[in-house]
Amino acid sequence: MFESLSDKLQRVFAKLNNKGKLTEKDVEEALREVRLALLEADVNFKVVKDFVGRVREKAVGVEVLKSLTPAQQVVKVVNEELVNVLGGGQSRLENASQPPTVVMLVGLQGSGKTTTAAKLALHLRKAGHKPLMVAADVYRPAAITQLITLGKQLDIPVYSEDKAKPADICNNALRRAREIGASHLILDTAGRLHIDEAMMQELVAIRGRMKPHEVLLIADAMTGQDAVKAAQEFNGQVGLTGLILTKADGDARGGAALSVKSVTGVPIKLLGTGEKLDALEPFYPDRMASRILGMGDVLSLIEKAQANVDQEQAKALEKKLRSANFDLADFLSQLQQVKKMGPLSQLVEMIPGFSSLGKKLPTEATDDRQLKRIEAIIFSMTPEERRNPAIIDGSRRRRISRGSGTTPADVNQLLNQFNQMRKMMKQISSGRLPNIMGMFR
Repeated sequence: MFESLSDKLQRVFAKLNNKGKLTEKDVEEALREVRLALLEADVNFKVVKDFVGRVREKAVGVEVLKSLTPAQQVVKVVNEELVNVLGGGQSRLENASQPPTVVMLVGLQGSGKTTTAAKLALHLRKAGHKPLMVAADVYRPAAITQLITLGKQLDIPVYSEDKAKPADICNNALRRAREIGASHLILDTAGRLHIDEAMMQELVAIRGRMKPHEVLLIADAMTGQDAVKAAQEFNGQVGLTGLILTKADGDARGGAALSVKSVTGVPIKLLGTGEKLDALEPFYPDRMASRILGMGDVLSLIEKAQANVDQEQAKALEKKLRSANFDLADFLSQLQQVKKMGPLSQLVEMIPGFSSLGKKLPTEATDDRQLKRIEAIIFSMTPEERRNPAIIDGSRRRRISRGSGTTPADVNQLLNQFNQMRKMMKQISSGRLPNIMGMFR
């Protein structure tokens, strides 16, 4: 996410750090590069102009240029302005004082609206709510079937009707939501191929009848300024309360996220960060700015760990680690919990200072396929081999490699890394610090 922009901005600030004392000319040169990086990231031209102007106004002051760490002060100013451009504080979903909260989803076709409806329902249920999804897209073939299938997959109810008008379906669904005590009603309306007046009037009619507490545009982050234009059109005709940006994990530039709030006044509320149904997360402008500047996002990392890591298992593993008594079965268990937290490449972005270091690592170091290979190798072992890897000889290695679709060399590599890790844990538990860097030579 934002890899291209992040790389360029970090290079700009690395140059400033190397200069020590800064002059106004140094700051101007840096701002020219920042401006170019933002434009190349498909950020709206006016947003870039205003952003650079505000940074210049703050960054060339005496307090910054004469400070002990001027380069860090400039980065601080840029970080503050990035937060403002991204929306300032977090914009949460509204909750009705009298349930159900009605959430109306709108958007162009192909933006991932129906899948996002299911993701949002799961997100709300995890927060302790009871959602009901409504299949109000009566135009796209299989749209209703898709939502019903997703509902069954998640065990979340879906309301649908045959041969009825979308506004009537939504209104009837509201009665059903009250009957079953649903806390949220999620309306999956029909997507539009373009801004069509007749289709827009249908949305206006649904909004007027349902009086939703949230009207969320589902926009594809990878379409950049097209997503911003769509937000302007929908906001002008329907009135939006927020956006959910989908495919944010594949957006290396970030033009939509960095432009939409300033251009439309509509805040981003949630981000779609992957294909899985649990890949939806709240949008925090301050955390996103921190990630863009390579400063990590520790809070999001902690929240992911708390949500996905079994605390009892973690305590049991800690005891085993302290006694250097953990085995490959424990290692596999931890690996599977890490996988639940999301793609490794996204987790690396959240570790302060590691985003730039991570790019220097071999590709396979942050490739989720490597985790699958490790899993396959351990699954191909017998319970005894997992408990006592020392018994794995040449013939066992060949059998394990055949069973996992890998090579004996892959099995050797895993066993060597595991033994190094166990040896390191043993040294730590005995109070002797190992030469960690030596492990990577």
